[in-house]
Amino acid sequence: MEIPIYQVDAFTSTPFAGNPAAVCFLERAHSEEWMQRVAAEMNLAETAFLSPLDDGYSLRWFTPTVEVPLCGHATLASAHTLWESGRLPVDGKARFHTASGLLTARRAGHLIELDFPAIPTVPGQLPEAAHAALGVAPVAVYSTPSGTVEHFFVVELAAEEEVRAARPDFRALGRAVDAGVILTARSSSAEFDFVSRFFAVNFGIDEDPVTGAAHCCLAPYWSGKLEKTEMTGYQASARGGVVGVRIEGDRVALLGEAVTVMRGALISDGS
Repeated sequence: MEIPIYQVDAFTSTPFAGNPAAVCFLERAHSEEWMQRVAAEMNLAETAFLSPLDDGYSLRWFTPTVEVPLCGHATLASAHTLWESGRLPVDGKARFHTASGLLTARRAGHLIELDFPAIPTVPGQLPEAAHAALGVAPVAVYSTPSGTVEHFFVVELAAEEEVRAARPDFRALGRAVDAGVILTARSSSAEFDFVSRFFAVNFGIDEDPVTGAAHCCLAPYWSGKLEKTEMTGYQASARGGVVGVRIEGDRVALLGEAVTVMRGALISDGS
């Protein structure tokens, strides 16, 4: 039986920009091993697997090497695909049951709005080997507290140009930290409030093009510094992408666009 699969560029309205994700619809249960093999075959930052439930969809995310507990761009891609394929009415709210609890998505004009958990940070210390691997001079380093859904370091730099110019030694960075690393700075453009880049070497992703989960950290981080609850971030990867954020207590609204670039089917389930 053929299994529908889509490739969607998230946090962009332009094909071949933003962050690509595969979205795979399953009508029956498949093993974690099978899903991991499909994700490795797709070789994108994330492949999302959706299975219908009575009150929404089960949603799981896999990089080419591991399953992850939270992913913004593949959730955005999943909601976009549900509406575009007619599996969900265009005015319907998408409900996703995930390892990070219930996540929802709704249309907000031309944007898709995701309801995600805010991820707090506390003052932290980056290992010296990670400093060397990143090749940057931080003005502040924060990290997510123990027990948080994701383990991130937030490394603030003095200027946007330093974020864009960073050329990490990825192999050395992977040896130095078993965590995602976010480089960020205030934006020098009036169009955006902050810029960022994201590295997750030990999750099979040297540099992620546009990272929703990282913005769950960046939203409360920059909200405190800029004294704003609504902001726009730009992730300055080679592909680039725009993420709108809004703080709502212990939740973050992530806003962005998405565009489908490929539709197809898996013609083998590997059995």
